[in-house]
Amino acid sequence: MPPSTPAEFETRLSVAAARRYVIELCAARRLPSESVALESALGRVLAEDVIAPHDQPPFANSAMDGFALRGEDLPGAGEHRFRLVGQVLAGAASAPACGPGECVRITTGAPLPPGADSVVVKENVHVDGDTVVVAAGEAAFANVRPAGEDYRAGDVALRAGGRLTPARLGVLASLGRVHATVARQPRVALFVTGDELVPPSQPLGFGQIHDSNRYSLGALLRQLGIEPQPIAHLRDDPVALRDALRDAGERCDLVISSGGVSAGEADFLPGLVADLGKVHFWKVRMKPGMPALCGEIGGALVFALPGNPVSTIATFLALVRPALAALQGATDDAAPVWRARLAAPLTKRHDRAEFLRATLQSREDGALWAMPLAKQGSGMLRGVAEANALIFVPEETRELAAGAVVEAWPLPGLC
Repeated sequence: MPPSTPAEFETRLSVAAARRYVIELCAARRLPSESVALESALGRVLAEDVIAPHDQPPFANSAMDGFALRGEDLPGAGEHRFRLVGQVLAGAASAPACGPGECVRITTGAPLPPGADSVVVKENVHVDGDTVVVAAGEAAFANVRPAGEDYRAGDVALRAGGRLTPARLGVLASLGRVHATVARQPRVALFVTGDELVPPSQPLGFGQIHDSNRYSLGALLRQLGIEPQPIAHLRDDPVALRDALRDAGERCDLVISSGGVSAGEADFLPGLVADLGKVHFWKVRMKPGMPALCGEIGGALVFALPGNPVSTIATFLALVRPALAALQGATDDAAPVWRARLAAPLTKRHDRAEFLRATLQSREDGALWAMPLAKQGSGMLRGVAEANALIFVPEETRELAAGAVVEAWPLPGLC
């Protein structure tokens, strides 16, 4: 028999309440910060605001290849001949001064010569020896990037809580940073449970299935820059499960398991979490994924997810991903929610919120349309493999007509 599970915990929470619960739990357990080299910082969460130490760009420079000159000298009609007094290239240590009626050949990114405030592109002039002929129609102050156009010294360039994208790493480098102060990566244990599971490399015997959750959950974590350690397949043995949970609770920040969390004879996880630590809530009013459990053992939070493959993915996106973001103090990492119109009507015959596998398509009119897929069983990976989004149908909704606006949660990897 499974270990007894005390009833002093929340149960049958709504999806929104469960998400709030885990976010608050994890926000109170914020991970410490560390300094990492920019080369290793992709995907990490900034732990402090980044203040621009200088203007960026640090000097006025040319946005085009052409000729730098004084805008007040540009002709209002006809043409004007400028005396060419030198050139300045990107990376130059100095530049010739530009006086009245003079111009300087300049390349993109080169510092603007003293006295100049405008650049005329080379294709718009005629060069005659050391004279440059400029016709009317050119604008003063054109094709110049002023100092501080991007960031001014003292500006908050990047906010704490932002995840470091390739562009944000570029910002740090442009400001002279070689390291970033980021939240420590969560230490995550990943356990898949079930006597019926065998590795993909092993032939199937009677009643056996190949273990897919190890790979889907592992990939979901790696997309967030987290390498789970340890990763283990655990049999439905309460002694082995207890030992693994106790050990992971001492060494990890988060323990994620799949399977063994419902109310069957071999579902030991709820009782074990209660015996070893504390159950915060068990069961969420969602389909698929109702048996999901959140608890704690030792210093680790525990997310015991259902074993059906689609339930595992849905509960990870709904609960675990926001928990991981909150642990790291991420402010821009909540699962994106789009709005789309239903391409076909649907009916829901239960009182739980439901996540339906769907494909999103942008039509010629610019509207986003969602088509629910036929394969919706919680054990059917085909549906989620062919989908690029989950449609969220609220608890109170029973029927939706074609064209109705729904929430669409893009699946990781869509964009």
